[in-house]
Amino acid sequence: MFIADADGRIVQANAAAAALFGYARPELLTLTVESLIPPRFQAAHAAQRRRYAAHPDSRAMGAGLPLYGLRKDGSEFAADVSLSALGGGQVLATVHDITRRKQAEDALAEQSARLAAIVATAVDAIITIDERGIIDSFNPAAERLFGYAPEDVLGKNVALLMPAPFRDEHDGYLQHYLTTGEQRIIGLGREVIAQRKDGSTFPIELAVSEMRLGQRRMFTGLVHDISQRKQTETQQARLIHELESANEELKNFAYVVSHDLKAPLRAIGSLADWINADQAEKLDAEGKEHLRLLMQRVRRMDGLIDGILQYSRVGRVRETVVEMDLNDIVSEAIAMLAPPPHIRIDVTPGLPPIRAERTRILQLFQNLLSNAIKYLDKPQGQIRVDCVEHDADWEFSVADNGPGIEARHFKRIFQLFQTLAPKDRVESTGVGLALVKKIVEMYGGRVWLESQPGVGSTFYFTLPKHGAN
Repeated sequence: MFIADADGRIVQANAAAAALFGYARPELLTLTVESLIPPRFQAAHAAQRRRYAAHPDSRAMGAGLPLYGLRKDGSEFAADVSLSALGGGQVLATVHDITRRKQAEDALAEQSARLAAIVATAVDAIITIDERGIIDSFNPAAERLFGYAPEDVLGKNVALLMPAPFRDEHDGYLQHYLTTGEQRIIGLGREVIAQRKDGSTFPIELAVSEMRLGQRRMFTGLVHDISQRKQTETQQARLIHELESANEELKNFAYVVSHDLKAPLRAIGSLADWINADQAEKLDAEGKEHLRLLMQRVRRMDGLIDGILQYSRVGRVRETVVEMDLNDIVSEAIAMLAPPPHIRIDVTPGLPPIRAERTRILQLFQNLLSNAIKYLDKPQGQIRVDCVEHDADWEFSVADNGPGIEARHFKRIFQLFQTLAPKDRVESTGVGLALVKKIVEMYGGRVWLESQPGVGSTFYFTLPKHGAN
């Protein structure tokens, strides 16, 4: 607090004033009021002081324009000043440092500006209503979503954005919540139907939060248009239904193949065997060759049907996933194939245990080993089964010293019914490697090969360590 005369000279000052401005009290008594004001305000302040001296009155703290004080060290601070006329042209000024309040106000203003920017640029609609359901704010995203301009909805009931019968129920729900506190949407997410200005309806996901501004209760709704998601869900449901129908048809097809097609095929095979056994002496060389080709075609057709059935069951007919010892699985596959004496199969000891369907893993190794045995063209065949550990999976390989495969055929051989050797020279249905690829990919792995013509081929595949995908 200090007292100044009509000319603005300071005639009295308390210790708090000296401490606030950084002067000793005797120093303050040698200064004018303008000395305590930043230079950019001094000229205007002198004129204001003269007008006040001509018409003195009391001015409350915080009235008038923002004021700033100037300390002895040149630093400034925001201030509130109250004035009281004492008579004789003297004025009592009470100065309060409001730096902290000003900083808080500036921070609040900055935060409000940021929040306003977020609301204005938000992708989702944000709508604020009061406890009567009256719309208080409506962001640009809400304008685009509902087709209303702010002046069309501000001050109106939010039920405007709802179709019947939800429109009639809303006020009752809001009043019920205010009376009982029972929540249906507030604090929760809920899918509801909204209505645009043109009368069209669409599904939204609505999340509502409650806030208090003094004694007022306000509600903010975050509205997300889920029309696209609903269309996707509908399409997904349709595709699932179609897939289930296709699976049912595939199951029926597998039944027809296994019963209706195999029955006449077995009859043809039996008839060919009877002719070969009882009528062979009546056939000339050409007839015997034709009979041999007939029996060969029957066996190939039988193998092809079995391969198709196996291929159709992968991923459709599921077994219990169990932990298995691959050393036993590979040994069983080798025993079932019974390789000829000139072919040697070496298996890396200590193959890891894995979790999968036992029959599928047995088919996997059986088909790769069978493929290697079938095409070996060396006097001494060599096949090796190996395994390498990686962070997330096991990498297995089946290598042979067979004829090898040209790189241009690498993708083709994994396709259904594709074989490289003439069918009359090597019995093959073209299903084995396609089956291998389907099994490996069903478990989340991948399959590929490396090969050099004339030297041999190595088929690789991975299986995840965490088990069946």
